[in-house]
Amino acid sequence: MSTTKIKVTDLRSAVELLKTIPGQLIETNEQVNPHAELSGVYRHVGAGGTVKRPTQSGPAMMFNNVKGHEEARVIIGLLASRERVGLLLDTKPERLGFLLNDAANNPIAPVTISNDKARAQEVVHYADEPGFDIRKLIPAPTNTEEDAGPYITMGMCYASDSETSDSDVTIHRLCLQSKDEMSMYFVPGRHLEVFREKAEKHGKPLPISISIGVDPAIEIGACFEPPTTPLGFNELSIAGAIRKEAVELVSCLTIDEKAIANAEYVIEGELIPNVRVREDQNTNTGKAMPEFPGYTGPAVAELPLIKVKAVTHRKNPIMQTVIGPSEEHVNMAGIPTEASILQMVEKAMPGKLLNVYAHSSGGGKYMAVLQFKKSQPSDEGRQRQAALLAFSAFSELKHVIIVDEDVDPFDSNDVMWALNTRYQGDVDTVFIPGVRCHPLDPSQTPAYSPSIQEKGISCKVIFDCTVPFHLKDEFKRAEFKEVDPSRFAPELFNK
Repeated sequence: MSTTKIKVTDLRSAVELLKTIPGQLIETNEQVNPHAELSGVYRHVGAGGTVKRPTQSGPAMMFNNVKGHEEARVIIGLLASRERVGLLLDTKPERLGFLLNDAANNPIAPVTISNDKARAQEVVHYADEPGFDIRKLIPAPTNTEEDAGPYITMGMCYASDSETSDSDVTIHRLCLQSKDEMSMYFVPGRHLEVFREKAEKHGKPLPISISIGVDPAIEIGACFEPPTTPLGFNELSIAGAIRKEAVELVSCLTIDEKAIANAEYVIEGELIPNVRVREDQNTNTGKAMPEFPGYTGPAVAELPLIKVKAVTHRKNPIMQTVIGPSEEHVNMAGIPTEASILQMVEKAMPGKLLNVYAHSSGGGKYMAVLQFKKSQPSDEGRQRQAALLAFSAFSELKHVIIVDEDVDPFDSNDVMWALNTRYQGDVDTVFIPGVRCHPLDPSQTPAYSPSIQEKGISCKVIFDCTVPFHLKDEFKRAEFKEVDPSRFAPELFNK
């Protein structure tokens, strides 16, 4: 689906590509305050997702005049539209899950280049230099006025297992706490948390790099989770497979770790053993930042601490950020989820699952729509097996809606039509209570339901909106004459 000869290899080439496509990127020279105002603006421009209405799907936005940061720009919403992700990864939006599934099955390991070739190290700031302050070097925004502090929301966190030397990259919530300290929030089970716990057990710091502003293929690939990418699987190899070219790393200058060589910014630091910090120690708001379910998460009382050793960046760097509950999170988390479900179900029942959509209303994590094809009487019931496999492929999934092959899983109105005409609550609902889900769902508490024993436990549900096989002939949709609409409305169809 190439629309241009621009090859995307980093954030800057991604921006150049979007400039060639009408409606995908806008810029402003109006000064913006990174404290709440920047996100407040983009909420109206193109945040989408589970952001409080009014919001909409819209272009990415570049802020060229950021208060307090004369040499830096900030881009937001780069991945906040599925169409735009398709353009940046050079595939059709509805085939993105298949692209990532193929990439996960055919990984290309990253390579290391020399420091003199790393654009991420064009400018170097060491933490022991007078006047060093990460808060002044990096224009990290706050999403709201209640946030615990400025957050890095699109940092590719890279660390290695001290015992096996296996490396991994993930995205975490990072709050700037002082001139050379950041707190790091871990959802239980993430690979870097395993690495950190191993190092802490031996009383050793864990070297970690945070690369900000990279190739979108890296940002999407970094969001895979077990069992698709088990412990020891380096997700940078997925980005390599997407681009058919290895991701380039570079050795850090102050720690024994690597970083993404063409990143806009790199933070080098160490996770300090047995040291914890209160997330909102500087604001005392009791809040962290807006998360993907659409609610502001509570500040955590004790979080691991990163001691910053250095910040390196490209000349005139571009800071990349995201609104926590936006469509950008949906795409980053949801498309790898789709790939994981496709992979697991295809192994069990080839050719039956036609597509998957990790729905926007679930932030890309809580809800999946499965498009399933029943071809023979013995296929009846297998659609529910596919849903059970989806829960196994992605443990944080809460709801699965199954539809037939004639329903578009990406069209919410079509899915709701199936729910209204091909679903009976007493026979087509499957409850799976007492299952661990994602801790940021505020309804997963004993106070909400006495059936929930502890926070983070949920009742997962399957909504089977498929027609029973023996009744399929009675549920055929109205057939319309096939025509060439471009003859009559060329301005709509000749694009």
